[in-house]
Amino acid sequence: MVSIVIPSRNDQFLQQTIDDLLEKAEGEIEIIVVLDGYWPDPILKDDPRVVILHHGTIHDNIGMRGGINAGVAIANGDYLMKIDEHCMVDQGFDVKLAADCEDNWCVIPRRYRLDAENWTLIEDGRPPVDYMKIDYPYQRPYDITCGLHGGEWRQRYYDRKDIEIDDTMSWQGSCWFMKKKFWDEIIGPLDEENYGPFTQEPQEIGNKVWLSGGRLVVNKKTWYAHYHKGSKGKSYGFSNQQYRKHQAENEKGRLHCIDFWIYDRWDKRVRDWEWLLKKFWPVPGWPENWKEQIEIDKEFDYSRRDDAKQNRTG
Repeated sequence: MVSIVIPSRNDQFLQQTIDDLLEKAEGEIEIIVVLDGYWPDPILKDDPRVVILHHGTIHDNIGMRGGINAGVAIANGDYLMKIDEHCMVDQGFDVKLAADCEDNWCVIPRRYRLDAENWTLIEDGRPPVDYMKIDYPYQRPYDITCGLHGGEWRQRYYDRKDIEIDDTMSWQGSCWFMKKKFWDEIIGPLDEENYGPFTQEPQEIGNKVWLSGGRLVVNKKTWYAHYHKGSKGKSYGFSNQQYRKHQAENEKGRLHCIDFWIYDRWDKRVRDWEWLLKKFWPVPGWPENWKEQIEIDKEFDYSRRDDAKQNRTG
């Protein structure tokens, strides 16, 4: 069985996402919806395959990381899948993902762009997103929002377009699939203390996968489509509200992520950060002398952060 966890924060497309998953699954699934501080209006349809887990109020919520952890804690499946609350999936997505998922793999379906209002794929000439890189954390020296974020790696899409199951350095985070035993023994639970409730989920999971000796792979035999902002720039759910509410925690998580992974502080690792860079080298945006340059840029980043704080309080 596949346990599908959907952390939800007041998203208007939640029911459509649930319906799509139920309609297109070809194996046994359960869907665990974690409602973070709200009740949908209208209420979600009743279905024996759907479990509702409710937390808190609009002013006392646990955040996306807490929602994922809570959902996984009651999951009964041999496989785990997390998906955002505004996504469409491929027919038979569950059996296709399980067919190519080794014990220490995290599998990402090919990602398309979703016109959620019309519940159709966006066809605009751009290729699907198969590969993402991890950005050099100080690529814009005057921008304190930089970090080990994921960025689309389109050239890798063209270079490796005929490989159906392939390694990817990172991904967006909106959908992932793995064996529950891998989560229980290596990956989970997500670190809410150091990252806060929202930021850097794919970096934490992906880096744990790679540095524990596993593989983060894209499966091009199946796909999902993630909500894409329309011309009016609308945004829904966690992506809109958590960023606005938890700026201080996001900053803390950004800095923790850089320090924790670059300096190899994870005690379960069997590989180090340099190994990951070498595996995918050259990684766009990373300088050849990254070890030396990062020490310079790190100090500059901290001084910029302190200056920003002083300006806000001065």
